[in-house]
Amino acid sequence: MKHALPVTREADFAAWYQSVITEADMAEESGVRGCMVIRPWGYGIWERFQRLLDDRIKATGHENCYFPVFIPLSYFEQEASHVEGFAKEMAVVTHHRLIADGKGGLVPDPAAKLEEPLVVRPTSETVIGHAFARWVQSWRDLPVLINQWANVVRWEMRTRMFLRTAEFLWQEGHTAHATADEAREETLKMLEVYRDFAENCVAVPVIAGEKPENERFPGAVGTWSIEAMMQDGKALQAGTSHFLGTNFAKAQNIRFQNADGQLEHAQTTSWGVSTRMIGALIMVHGDDDGLRVPPRVAPWQVVIVPMLRDTPEDEALVSYCRELQQALAAESAFGEPVRALLDLKPVKATNKRWGWIKKGAPLVIEVGGRDMAAGNISVIRRDRLYRADGKLDSAAVARDGFAGEVAALLTDIQQTLFDQAKARLESNIAPADGWSQVEAHFADGAKNPGWLEVQWSRPTGAGLEAVVERLKALKLTLRNAPMGQAAADGPCIFTGDVAVERVLVGRAY
Repeated sequence: MKHALPVTREADFAAWYQSVITEADMAEESGVRGCMVIRPWGYGIWERFQRLLDDRIKATGHENCYFPVFIPLSYFEQEASHVEGFAKEMAVVTHHRLIADGKGGLVPDPAAKLEEPLVVRPTSETVIGHAFARWVQSWRDLPVLINQWANVVRWEMRTRMFLRTAEFLWQEGHTAHATADEAREETLKMLEVYRDFAENCVAVPVIAGEKPENERFPGAVGTWSIEAMMQDGKALQAGTSHFLGTNFAKAQNIRFQNADGQLEHAQTTSWGVSTRMIGALIMVHGDDDGLRVPPRVAPWQVVIVPMLRDTPEDEALVSYCRELQQALAAESAFGEPVRALLDLKPVKATNKRWGWIKKGAPLVIEVGGRDMAAGNISVIRRDRLYRADGKLDSAAVARDGFAGEVAALLTDIQQTLFDQAKARLESNIAPADGWSQVEAHFADGAKNPGWLEVQWSRPTGAGLEAVVERLKALKLTLRNAPMGQAAADGPCIFTGDVAVERVLVGRAY
């Protein structure tokens, strides 16, 4: 069996990941360190993410808005733990004009130095908090429920496309509430929105749970995440939701007069999902032939490839295929019209077929003269590309009945991809009763080790720091404490104290 990619997952997972991105025309280097050009197929997937997630966000009562990309440095300085958490990643603007240096180059004009440096948005809690302070005066102004789709900049030292880039795209929700209970409810509500989106749209199974103290968002009282398992057994934090309490409200003076006429600080939240979710899609669903895109987020769900030969018969073949495209577009799948593309590019049909296979289009349909004469089409399902004998699984079916079956086919592909990933996730989480089991499980050379679930006493301060250092020696991190888990029933494997919950441990991106 010959695969379309130059490297397999087994041989070199990191190189395979980059190969998928390149061969699927998803993104490329931009010439700016750590920044990427997102090409139409990759951006088309992001647009599908936006459409589906935006609908869910709005259905929970949030409204979209937009805030500046430049944030005064003083805004960050008001919340000490927040600025400390982001200080090493901030890109800072200090001048507003360039002048010639007399040597053919340009330099910042010393006379154009800004009175106050501006930070290029790493996240917007501070600037949105200042707006909330203006908008909120009374309990009647609450809750404030907003979201923005934006780009952010964090000056990462080690970058990898979609997973960790200096600039990336995301949505960030920000809310203000009258009570802590309302804010906590909001935090968990949006976590559930993310879980639903990841599993039902991206077909990526996740574990939802609370992050340990050392993994909290800077300035948060509590952080919850959805954690996804990649095919190499590593974790990817795919989305986070933060309960900020009154920490930011006190720093930014977000106060309101309650029903009794007394002044209180608002309780705030923030939450976000980014283009990192595309990295999850690649590493959860991709195979040695390229990407496999779940139908709900595929820019094109069905791609029709006519086998043109530069002969007079081509016109009839194109008409035959166009009728199929129109019939497909009249059908619905997942509550939306089926997205069908007729690829008429002047490229050899087999090259176009493999191009769409590498991009991961859920269904690729080839149509030649013999197919047309028999009233058929040849259908390739991207989720099961080969037959048992190793040959490409291309099934001949009647054209005129296919449109009526396409919704069921796409639904089956969506479910198949989720089921495969779910089985992998569940089979690669194991319990560990002691530190020696952790060391043995993640010993050097262990391939695709997955995660361990261990008893956890929630140590703080120096005790937590000691745990983090022990884990760091094995390149491990604490992921989250899964929601709905079985009750702890033994000692913490790190401290020996009585455990209060179970927490996941693993290697991560």
